[in-house]
Amino acid sequence: MEKRSRKRNKKKRMWILGMIVIIILVLILARAMWMRRRAKPAGAEAGEIPTAQVTRQSITSELSSSGTLAAKDTYTITSLVEGEVIMADFEEGDQVEKGQILYQIDPSSIDSELNTASNSVSRAENSYNSAAENYAEVQAKWSGNTYKATETGYIKNLYVEAGDKINNGSQIADIYSDAMMKLRLPFLREEAALIPVGSQAVITLSGTGEQLPGVVTVVSSMDETLSGGRLVRYITITVANPGGMTGDMTATAVVGEFSCSEEGGFTVAVDKTMSASISGNSGVEIASLLVNEGDYVTEGQPIFTITEKSAKDLLENYKTSLEQAEEGLESAKNKLESTKDNLENYTITAPISGQVIQKAAKTGDNISRSGNADTTMAVIYDLSSLTFEMSIDELDIQKVEVGQIVEVTADAFEGETFTGKVTNVSLQSSYSNGVTNYPVTVTLDEAGKLLPGMNVDGTIIIDKAENVLTIPVDSLMRGNRVYVKDDTAASDSEERGRGVPAGFKAVEVTTGLTSDQYVEILEGLSEGDQVYVDQSSKNTEVFGGMQGFPAGGPGMGGPGMGGSGMRNTGGSGSRR
Repeated sequence: MEKRSRKRNKKKRMWILGMIVIIILVLILARAMWMRRRAKPAGAEAGEIPTAQVTRQSITSELSSSGTLAAKDTYTITSLVEGEVIMADFEEGDQVEKGQILYQIDPSSIDSELNTASNSVSRAENSYNSAAENYAEVQAKWSGNTYKATETGYIKNLYVEAGDKINNGSQIADIYSDAMMKLRLPFLREEAALIPVGSQAVITLSGTGEQLPGVVTVVSSMDETLSGGRLVRYITITVANPGGMTGDMTATAVVGEFSCSEEGGFTVAVDKTMSASISGNSGVEIASLLVNEGDYVTEGQPIFTITEKSAKDLLENYKTSLEQAEEGLESAKNKLESTKDNLENYTITAPISGQVIQKAAKTGDNISRSGNADTTMAVIYDLSSLTFEMSIDELDIQKVEVGQIVEVTADAFEGETFTGKVTNVSLQSSYSNGVTNYPVTVTLDEAGKLLPGMNVDGTIIIDKAENVLTIPVDSLMRGNRVYVKDDTAASDSEERGRGVPAGFKAVEVTTGLTSDQYVEILEGLSEGDQVYVDQSSKNTEVFGGMQGFPAGGPGMGGPGMGGSGMRNTGGSGSRR
């Protein structure tokens, strides 16, 4: 029983295997019949040699590229300051003019800064003027490397000698002079208030009755009380000593119509200690004395000389102080100017004329500046013209010039063509996938209904040739050869070995302008000639400016140039 079961299974497997073999044979036969039917028309087509006729027509050399339209100029309004927007009298869609006020930001926060800066300039100017006066004074005082007397009179005591080093405030000498005397007298308060400094006075010496002229030099504003409760103010009168006048003598005086309330005594006008006025801490060293005690000196007369080094150091100290004051004044002025400039930033004007595309800030908004990010307040487009950039391959950029006509089409307006001109050829290239491209700016003559952001295709017209002999680009072979139909050509021609089809002869031609489809023929062919068209170059890729062809094919393909994937409908654009 088990044996019969094994036999049945073996027969079943043999039957399945046979059926598989039959199916495979049927499939092979069907494939062979299909290939035979397909081979017949292919062979028929192979027997036909494609040709084209030499004709006259106009051809154009072009460069094409896509781009996105943009406004002629675009400006984003931002604020350089912080604060509340107190004015924004415009809306989106408005047409604004360059210089028109768009925003006013509350400037109260900068007012105090402006006042502080103004006060700083005033203080700095005072410091500079004082330093300039001191420098001029010390130059005069120490001219000739000498120190000069500041008073006129006799030297009662001399406190310095050669070799001494004196500093600011050091005592030099006591000066005494009775050539001028001072008389201090009380006048009634109401009368003294009416007497100005510089008034002429008549002095009467007590005892002798001698009268001398004098001048009011001081009028006190302090009230004092004399006997009897009289309120007075003291007036000082200076009078020239006629000789013999001493401090023991007394006198009265009349000033205008007012008389003094009682007599007063005389004092000498000059009786003081002359001290050095020296800037800095280094002081000066006395080289030699020019006067002695008891000598009579006049104001400005040299008293002693100082060493060369002392004189140089002294002037340098004053000069340094002057320069520092000048720097301080310049810094204060710069701060004031920058504050004024910053104040101008609180008024924001339109930098260009154009249409407001976006208004992001309105009256009442608070503008803040956090970090380096600027807050966009508005966006303005200058829509007087539209532009876009074409990316041109390095192989073709030399053919592009400013002013060339550009034909423009847009996906949004199918069937319409716009015109523009090349307005800039940039040298700032970009490199990608082994190819260098240059941006070329195109400005449209009339934008029509086109809008910024629309995609467009631009075609630059490089060159044109009118009514010229042309052949298809696929008819031009290597070496500028064209295969021309000639029924007299032998089928076993030697040139057959070089790829010349039977019934054709090779002719060398001179070419001119080349477009994406046709080549201008300058010499070598006549209108009406039949030329061979190489089918092997069809649907080949454009690479490196030369159209490729299959290995073993006779043609070189058309010389249409493009590079880096950009469609070049114009080829080289030059005549050869």
